Amino acid sequence: MQFLKKRKADSHKGDHGRVLVIGGSNNYTGAPALAAMAALRTGVDIVTVAAPEQAAWIINSYSPDLITRKFEGDFFNWDNVSDIIELSEKFDSVLIGPGIGMEDDTLAFAKEIIERIPNPKVIDADALKAIKLHEAEIHHAILTPHSREFEIMSDEKLPKSNVDKENMIRHFTKNDNVILLKGNVDIVVDKHRVKLNKTGNPGMTVGGTGDILAGLCAGFLAQSKNLFDSAYYAALINGKIGESLFRKKRYGFTASDFISLIPDIIEKNI
Repeated sequence: MQFLKKRKADSHKGDHGRVLVIGGSNNYTGAPALAAMAALRTGVDIVTVAAPEQAAWIINSYSPDLITRKFEGDFFNWDNVSDIIELSEKFDSVLIGPGIGMEDDTLAFAKEIIERIPNPKVIDADALKAIKLHEAEIHHAILTPHSREFEIMSDEKLPKSNVDKENMIRHFTKNDNVILLKGNVDIVVDKHRVKLNKTGNPGMTVGGTGDILAGLCAGFLAQSKNLFDSAYYAALINGKIGESLFRKKRYGFTASDFISLIPDIIEKNI
């Protein structure tokens, strides 16, 4: 993969990326776990999940490979902002959103984190609903909305044609950010470029595939610092895995099935 650096024989732990996933809540534990495990499978060295305490213990039970940092309460809130900002300093990329929930205090927390953390970041799921594109000051970010999430962020109705969608998305793409609009055709846009990803199938409406995509983005970003290519290759790989699973399981595959296939699909397609 050209946009990822080659590994040296004398590499040390951490040389190939550290990812922080900020997510989880009393109601959702699977989403941050899926995202974190997907990030690990891209080849990063360490993934840590910051989550509310009870959710974090459950996430630990999913895999011994995941580190968790536990925060008091059932949901993130404003009191967690300074601790999360301090924690994030140790990481090459930050993913915020999977399973984080829609509590008012949580959305306020998410908006503050998004605007204040300088790290390359991926903004996904409910964290997208914490921001308005014409108001928020966002830098170094991949945003991964589906159509409805984009409309909530932009206060605009998406047109039907992909060309018109591209033009509208670019209008809202400022600074160095990238928007990955998820759909039947994924549209990856920054201020200068557009790429379409047509991999995947209708079976990927199953819950959790968006968390896999976000984790892939964060893993690639931690290793490359390249926002646009990380978003595009994440969409490509996610769709290719979906295609492989459809051949084996038809519409009976789940998001958990994606995890083990990530390294092989990366090797074959990039």
